[in-house]
Amino acid sequence: MFAQEKTEPATPKKRQEARKKGQVAKSMELPGALIMLGGFALFAVYGAFMGDGLTRMFAAAFHEYMLWEVTPQNVITVFSQLMRQGLLLLLPVMGLAVVLAVVSNYMQVGFLATGEPLKMKLEKLNPIQGAKNIFSLKAFVEFVKSVVKLLIIGLIAFITIWGEQDKLLTLGRMPLESMFIYVSGITLRLGLLIGGALVVLAVFDYAYQRFEFEKSIRMSKQDIKDEYKKTEGDPLIKSKIREKQRRMAMQRMMQEVPKADVVITNPTHFAVAIRYDASEMEAPQVIAKGADYVALRIKQLAKEHGVALMENKPLARALYAQADIGETIPQQLFQSVAEVLAYVYNLRKKKF
Repeated sequence: MFAQEKTEPATPKKRQEARKKGQVAKSMELPGALIMLGGFALFAVYGAFMGDGLTRMFAAAFHEYMLWEVTPQNVITVFSQLMRQGLLLLLPVMGLAVVLAVVSNYMQVGFLATGEPLKMKLEKLNPIQGAKNIFSLKAFVEFVKSVVKLLIIGLIAFITIWGEQDKLLTLGRMPLESMFIYVSGITLRLGLLIGGALVVLAVFDYAYQRFEFEKSIRMSKQDIKDEYKKTEGDPLIKSKIREKQRRMAMQRMMQEVPKADVVITNPTHFAVAIRYDASEMEAPQVIAKGADYVALRIKQLAKEHGVALMENKPLARALYAQADIGETIPQQLFQSVAEVLAYVYNLRKKKF
């Protein structure tokens, strides 16, 4: 049973399959935290312009539009102008929110488009499994995260408001405009502080989600072996196939030995069969070669079919090392091989 424990890191193939199913390390807290922090940061820069725009909108509404005659056409005109002005004021905020949402998700998982998580799965309707999920370790961790988040937000709000308690008690004596500016400043500061704290928590949450993801896709040693068999094939079967291919190649090579003009030997370690046909070849060709047992078999076949055997240790070693089966001999060995072939042809009373 120990061998079945999932103790090994996931293979690239397992990671790719998990990604196709939408299983990735992702914090749901990070996009919201970045949007909150970015939104309040934008308000800090853009707030004055937005306030002026809202003031102009309300001024036009009370000073101009209120004097218009109430007709269907005027109502449509007022509504369209107010909607257009409001959307223009909100456009930077909405655009920033979209950009931060896309960037925060891309930073975590890159580009990922899959409909696998949207598929209907009957096991999700299982009440027993649902109860297990409610009382699982993951649910407990999510509960702890929510409590910590509320505590931090509450602590930041308490410290900020407590530090402003003297001014807050005098709000009733302030002019309305000063009161609005002061409350807006406190709200903006709270938003930036809480947004920054949530971003820090989201970074820790992402690290935790990554740890949980790596843990969830771990594999046992048997899983890795099974995957290797599926992708690469059973090693035993592959070795048998390679062995069969070697035997077939050896048989084909041995069938060529009787066609050789000469077999050059070491004499005991190497044997290289050479064939030359001036009408078909530009240079002599190696049609078979081998060492030890294979060399012995080549020499036996050569004797059985009357192929000349020539002992030349340096040439045999050089041909074995530098020329592959089916290739012409290297140029630097032309002279040596030509002398051997000339000698063989003379023995057979043939012209070179």
